Amino acid sequence: MFLPLFSQIDRMLQMGRVNLAIEGGSASGKTTLSQLLHEIYDCTVFHMDDFFLRPYQRTAERLAQPGGNVDRERFLQEVLLPLHQKQEVTYHPYDCHTRSLLSPITVMPTELTVIEGAYSMHPDLANYYNLSVFLDISPQLQEQRIQKRNSPEMAKRFLEEWIPLEQQYFRAMQIKNCCDLIF
Repeated sequence: MFLPLFSQIDRMLQMGRVNLAIEGGSASGKTTLSQLLHEIYDCTVFHMDDFFLRPYQRTAERLAQPGGNVDRERFLQEVLLPLHQKQEVTYHPYDCHTRSLLSPITVMPTELTVIEGAYSMHPDLANYYNLSVFLDISPQLQEQRIQKRNSPEMAKRFLEEWIPLEQQYFRAMQIKNCCDLIF
């Protein structure tokens, strides 16, 4: 299924570093694909889930913005700018349980760096990647996967809160059309 992606990565790695964004809705397989790429290429992987908004950032104005449901400013400063400058990356993952930032993690970028998660292709971030993938998923399969892997309360939040925000962002920013490959 992902052979065109692997072929493209292999071609691009012959010319230099590759910063790959894996975009798509909840439960579309972004994390699974990033794990597969890590196993094959021993690459660095960053997760957009580590950049959720902190409680004080969750304002009505912020959430009304397409793509406003992630701390893209912090992601840009802590991850993308150092990657772009080929420097080590020090970032503070967000912990959803404590609703706070964890101790910093320092990572040396590899020849292939993967950024996986919804909002990774926001227009403020998209120019920092030289390859991007959109993972599409039907609403029916998405709901099945969400309900299978979450408690009823969390599934309800996904279906009523987070997925509508993702869909608003995908439509408003035409994210699917901005990606190099669609699966």
